Amino acid sequence: MRKVTIMSNADTTETAIYDLINSFRISQAVSVAARLGLADLIRDDVVSIAELATQSGTNPDALYRLLRALAAVGVLHEEADRHFRLDQMGQFLRRDHSRSVAGWAAFISEPSYWAAWGDLLHSVQSGENAYRHVHGVDNWTYRSQHPEAAALFDDGMTAVADMVVGSVLDVFDFGPFPTIADIGGGRGAFLAAILSKHPGSRGILFDLPHVVAGADAVLGKAGVADRCQIIGGTFFDGIPAGADAYIMKSILHDWEDADCLRILRACRAAMPSGSALLLVEWALGPANANQSAKFSDLNMLVSPGGRERTAEAYAALMTECGFAYQSETPSRSGRSVFAGTALPMQE
Repeated sequence: MRKVTIMSNADTTETAIYDLINSFRISQAVSVAARLGLADLIRDDVVSIAELATQSGTNPDALYRLLRALAAVGVLHEEADRHFRLDQMGQFLRRDHSRSVAGWAAFISEPSYWAAWGDLLHSVQSGENAYRHVHGVDNWTYRSQHPEAAALFDDGMTAVADMVVGSVLDVFDFGPFPTIADIGGGRGAFLAAILSKHPGSRGILFDLPHVVAGADAVLGKAGVADRCQIIGGTFFDGIPAGADAYIMKSILHDWEDADCLRILRACRAAMPSGSALLLVEWALGPANANQSAKFSDLNMLVSPGGRERTAEAYAALMTECGFAYQSETPSRSGRSVFAGTALPMQE
């Protein structure tokens, strides 16, 4: 007779906390798979370890150990004789997937970022930014000095934009705005999607010069390059004037309140009265919920040195800088569009 083992709730809870403690191993394994481009090598096939090792330049035994671990968490599926195929989750690691997360997965094991997260204890004890503590400079300065790290970060941001953009476009109508400025818009993935959906609109893409240097390919691929002006600069030195709507996606969460006020005041100085300010950010949500937003808030503490906020906090920042807060529009990605309107300037 087969013996049946019944796990108590205590046993299940103990296993769950161990899984949480050890989850960094999973994220690192997924990141290594993305850095090696394994999903792009496997695609829709069933591929042997020997073939994958040759194509990826890896050790066959070590690669097998990596892939069988990923198969255990549902990223891959192990077939007979050390052959593997992508499972449903693994498809999202393909670079040609319409909602690929490969860029973000590859970025999270970038050494400077990984080291900063390893210094979370310092941030919690001191309230200081871990990235600056580890590397001696902020993350923007570090990446400007290390092109490989910057390239991984830019790919990661493009992947995040791809994940967010569809959900935002599903719930928010950008059509009423003839000219849309994306401030800190990276290489233009978000703006390109907006302009593709709204052929009557024109765009202004504004970000650091080394970032927008890669925008031509993104805008050209989307077929919107002829409707988009690219401007390099920093929002602390001034923002392009004259647009009908100013978008900042995942920008203010990088900064503490004092710097957010500087950014918003620079926006207000460039914006005509009545123009729209559209902040696309996580909403922290209620207590004991919204795991993704609250761990993103920890990421802000560790890496850029900012924070995630509530709708009330965004409303207060807008009000202090000459905007009337209008509304929050949530999306399925967990990001919301926080909308405000530029009030007439005080004489």
